Amino acid sequence: MGCPRLHLLPLFLLLAAVSSDHAPVLAAAEEFTYNGFGAANLSLDGMSVVAPNGLLVLSNGTSQMAGHAFHPAPVRLRDGGPGGAVRSFSAAFVFAIVSNFTVLSDNGMAFVVAPSTKLSTFNAGQYLGILNVTDNGKDGNRVLFVELDTMLNPEFQDMNSNHLGVNVNSMRSLQNHSAGYYDDATGVFNNLSLISRQAMQVWVDYDGATTRLDVTMAPLDVPKPRNPLISAPVNLSAVGTDDDTAYVGFSAATGVIYTRHYVLGWSFATDGAAPPLDISKLPALPRFGPKPRSKVLEIVLPIATAAFVLALVIGAFLLVRRRVRYAEVREDWEVEFGPHRFSYKELYHATKGFKNKMLLGTGGFGRVYKGVLPKAKLEIAVKRVSHDSKQGMKEFIAEVVSIGHLRHRNLVQLLGYCRRKGELLLVYDYMSNGSLDKYLHDKTRPVLDWEQRFHIIKGVASGMLYLHEDWEKIVIHRDIKASNVLLDGDMNGRLGDFGLARLYDHGVDPQTTHVVGTMGYLAPELVRTGKATPVTDVFAFGVFVLEVACGRRPLGCIAPDEQNVLLDWVQEHDRKGAALDTVDARLCGKYDADEARLVIRLGLMCAHPLPDTRPGMRQVVQYLEGDTPMPEVAPTYVSYTMLALMQNDGFDSFAMSFPSTVTSGVSPVSGGFSSVSGLSGGR
Repeated sequence: MGCPRLHLLPLFLLLAAVSSDHAPVLAAAEEFTYNGFGAANLSLDGMSVVAPNGLLVLSNGTSQMAGHAFHPAPVRLRDGGPGGAVRSFSAAFVFAIVSNFTVLSDNGMAFVVAPSTKLSTFNAGQYLGILNVTDNGKDGNRVLFVELDTMLNPEFQDMNSNHLGVNVNSMRSLQNHSAGYYDDATGVFNNLSLISRQAMQVWVDYDGATTRLDVTMAPLDVPKPRNPLISAPVNLSAVGTDDDTAYVGFSAATGVIYTRHYVLGWSFATDGAAPPLDISKLPALPRFGPKPRSKVLEIVLPIATAAFVLALVIGAFLLVRRRVRYAEVREDWEVEFGPHRFSYKELYHATKGFKNKMLLGTGGFGRVYKGVLPKAKLEIAVKRVSHDSKQGMKEFIAEVVSIGHLRHRNLVQLLGYCRRKGELLLVYDYMSNGSLDKYLHDKTRPVLDWEQRFHIIKGVASGMLYLHEDWEKIVIHRDIKASNVLLDGDMNGRLGDFGLARLYDHGVDPQTTHVVGTMGYLAPELVRTGKATPVTDVFAFGVFVLEVACGRRPLGCIAPDEQNVLLDWVQEHDRKGAALDTVDARLCGKYDADEARLVIRLGLMCAHPLPDTRPGMRQVVQYLEGDTPMPEVAPTYVSYTMLALMQNDGFDSFAMSFPSTVTSGVSPVSGGFSSVSGLSGGR
């Protein structure tokens, strides 16, 4: 599933009746009101439940799950049945989205009009429990929904990670707009955060005469604004069943971030405005965060001197022991990074005191432990890194926090950090299936089939496109390789270990630095100049692609009694017209030949010795998705080994003699080894 995206929506609900405070009462005017759902007869499935206080809970935080709540009776979309006049309608609802993190949320919720209450083929995650990766965009879905989206998904052309959208049969919105509202008095647009944990109201109005759908939102204490956020043309003939009926309701889905979705109230009417909700009668949201501290007693009862002294001694002893166990390093400049700072106590309990049984791996820079955050029930990996806090730490933490804002389903999420004397603790999402290189090179692991390999290559390419072009800054990873690609529970590839990554603004030339990375993946110009750029990442990606397709390490024994470079070996076969002979023999010929040719050609193109000849990651994604045919580029068969040796100006000759990382460390999420530069310089 995809890592983190959130939606919420309202759309139609053609049902019947005016209600009391908690249950609808159908009337001829087809109008109803739910001021809470205590007595509502909704059709629920998945995670959806109605709380004792009447709150509709669409999700409970369970990973990779979905919840649905539909009105049990279908709604007729036209007067007089098929071919009749399209009916106008209006709906209003109050919602709240709650994440365990104030700056990070998961996939979201939507208001749905569908031909059935049983969405049996849906995917969770970024598909919101409505569509799936196969049927996305197909007219046969006959579904309309308004999304409240809290996760940026470039493949759906999302505008940002905080917007509303109108969708018909596809996760790609017809129109979308940043969440907020226009002030009636001034006309100024006011931003709203969908993950603010505050209840907000949404209105959906459809005009059958003009076939336009308006979507409006506002805080709970603000009347409905006159100017809608979205006004989109919608053809209702593409929605519902052939006899122009449909079911209406809500859907929500989760990924890996602990998130809950709530609906507090809901009203609907045909041929008129939806009845206003009675805010005073809506159920209360659960309290979030730690329990409030108890008040200090105003009057302290006299205590016997002996008992007081004994309690004081015991308290002092316990306090000293507690401070030693959970001691942290905190400085004034860290206040601005507060949301990304974990307490050592929280990580200590999550890893059961950093016991050896929780150890995932160890290396020259420290150890990696598996943990579970007690409150969020989120599996994490904690990397303990030695550091010198006197030099470069402020800049390094700022970069860690910036990388923590990266949100993409093919990147391992860096959740935050903690500091103790002499060490830094980095907190990542836990990837249950470990690193990709073990499946490629460990003969005891199951063989990845071609479909899995091709899916992983496309996933890593999508993540690199986000790093290079789609995020607010340019991120150069500087260590793209199989051991830094982690596999989640569904064998989706996620690029991890940002220990060497560098960030800079779009349009700014990256500064020259010392050479870091892993031999076999280093671009020839990087060895010569030491300047890491997006195209040096592309070169490493090209080698990675060939490694996945061929099942061979970039440097190592390919032919008996002979040391070979993978890139040179593939070039030689391609020159002879036998490129497919390099495909991993463990596949036993069970692969798509056209896809294999595409992958090998793409790997050679990305690893071209001339930087200007390499494609950008947007082109790479288009080639892999089949949106753009690959150009016929004349191959350049130049030995990678010779290029590296010719351009070895100032490069560490000792490192050149080993097929390993130039500066080694431990992978933050899988326990494998990867590269990491010093924390106090050279970044």
